[in-house]
Amino acid sequence: MSRDQLQSAECSEASAEAPFLELLARGASADAYEQPVLLARADGLSPDRISALERAKLLALRVRSEMEGRRRREAELSALFETAHDLAGLRDLDAVLQAIVQRARSLLGTDIAYLSLNDPAEGDTYMRVTEGSVAARFQQLRLGMGEGLGGLVAQTARPYVTDDYFRDDRFQHTPSIDAGVRDEGLVAILGVPLMLGPHVIGVLFAADRRARVFEREQIALLGSFAALAAAAIDTANLLTETREALADLERANEIIRDRSGVIERASGVHDRLAELVLRGGGVHDVSAAVSEILDGSVQFADAGTAPGDALEVSRAEGHAVRHGDDWVAAVTAGGELLGALVLRGHPGLDPVDQRTLERAAMVTSLLLLARRSASEAEQRVRGELLDDLLDARDRDPRLLRERAARLDADLDATHVVLASRLDATAADADHEAAARRRLWSAASHLAATRHGLAAARDGGTVLLLPLRTGDTATELARRTAKELGTAVHEAVTVGASAPVQDLAARPDTVAEAYTEGQRCLEALRLLGRTGDGAAAEDFGFLGLLLAGSRDISGFVERTIGQVVTYDEKRGTDLLHTLDAYFACGMSPARTKDELHVHVNTVAQRLERVGRLLGSDWQSPARALEIQLALRLHRLTSTGPH
Repeated sequence: MSRDQLQSAECSEASAEAPFLELLARGASADAYEQPVLLARADGLSPDRISALERAKLLALRVRSEMEGRRRREAELSALFETAHDLAGLRDLDAVLQAIVQRARSLLGTDIAYLSLNDPAEGDTYMRVTEGSVAARFQQLRLGMGEGLGGLVAQTARPYVTDDYFRDDRFQHTPSIDAGVRDEGLVAILGVPLMLGPHVIGVLFAADRRARVFEREQIALLGSFAALAAAAIDTANLLTETREALADLERANEIIRDRSGVIERASGVHDRLAELVLRGGGVHDVSAAVSEILDGSVQFADAGTAPGDALEVSRAEGHAVRHGDDWVAAVTAGGELLGALVLRGHPGLDPVDQRTLERAAMVTSLLLLARRSASEAEQRVRGELLDDLLDARDRDPRLLRERAARLDADLDATHVVLASRLDATAADADHEAAARRRLWSAASHLAATRHGLAAARDGGTVLLLPLRTGDTATELARRTAKELGTAVHEAVTVGASAPVQDLAARPDTVAEAYTEGQRCLEALRLLGRTGDGAAAEDFGFLGLLLAGSRDISGFVERTIGQVVTYDEKRGTDLLHTLDAYFACGMSPARTKDELHVHVNTVAQRLERVGRLLGSDWQSPARALEIQLALRLHRLTSTGPH
């Protein structure tokens, strides 16, 4: 072929390609590429020209296909890149999975895309995310392993595709799955596994509502999205585990901080209480320190004044117990109850503060024991002084007063001698000795706090206590019996003497008073009044037998003193009427003859006596005492003849 012919052919080819280049530039559809050939035939162009146009068309379609493939791959790569970018900034797993399903549906051009996850606990797989679904039943499907196309993918870890779901018998059809697929109208389905290492965790699907053949490139693309979905799920799981681990660490740190605070507080309390003990602080110092620590009011209460029920529970359990809005912690030493620490008006108490109150109660018991040990020598000295008074060994008033003054006692004050004894029968000699030691300890403590003296004697204890103004020997005896009984948790009976004075000048008076107190003690025991306290004045005319001083005038005064005073002030003769009344066998008729008065006069006088002596003055016991008092009054007022 000559050069001119070659140039002519090239020009012809170039002119044939020109319309197709324009179509490529416009991105025309494949059908548009037939138009130049059809026009050439219609214009009657030469066969060579038409042949050139056919070759140009095929070349342009090949170029167009290549360009579309590249654009598709670029879109796929862009979608994969965007998905990977979403995964890198993962915040919400559901949002990432939704984006994966949306992009898979868009790139594959399917009617619907969805993702299911395996449930190890149930042994099946369930629908997690859907895009394009319109059937509620389909969106809630659960597939057993091997059931449906998805179950087969989950079981075999391989992609599966079907162009007609209901005609495909490679997988197990179930009524529930088929109903869901039918509701959604699906025909062609592609499923690829979501893999984490060798394990299938779910399935990613793309599906159409018409028959369709999925190409290899589309299966690979969906597999890439499945890999990203699996990575997103793994990342989310790792983030969840990390968050949970961080939360656990935070909780552990909080616990450690709390425990550190507890330890620090406990250490501070220990140091504070230890400092109090070392510098010789007392019980009230401990109460003040704990009040400040607990931000409340803490007070030490004697065993007799603390809330009884709460105190017993605290003593038995060894812990502080709540009592209303208060807390009570028993202060004990061995089996002995020394008192209690009471936290007032603080119902909300955490375990650390409760332990603080209990520790303070323990320190208080140690302080009380230390104080008791220090005072035992003083108690022995008190006991020695009382023993000397009872035995009248020292008769120098000055020396007796000096010894008493060193013990903060005043022998010139009015005192009462009290004999006390435990009434419970001990199981053996050891128990009896221990009980007596507890009684002696309680009596010594009582004597020290009341500026008195105490000594162990005759199997019990004897106390010499000052009598306060307005107090009586009977009241003191009863109060002492109650306080000693509460301290030792056993019944203690106390007999009291009449008040005694001038003990330094008349030391033998103490021994006589002790004998009187012992008589009262024995009388109480004989009358079955164990655990009580009384003095001779409580026994009526029997008190004359019990009293060592034979206080006749006191007996007369207590029995008929008001009648005597009435006669003296008004010049009446009620005493004489009483004498005649008893002498006449308590008969008003015979009494009026004896007195030579009208019977109404006798009745009026006896009515006056009743108002003065009380309505029971004619009872047998009272009548006997009144007759004895009348006779003693007559003897003491007339004197010996």
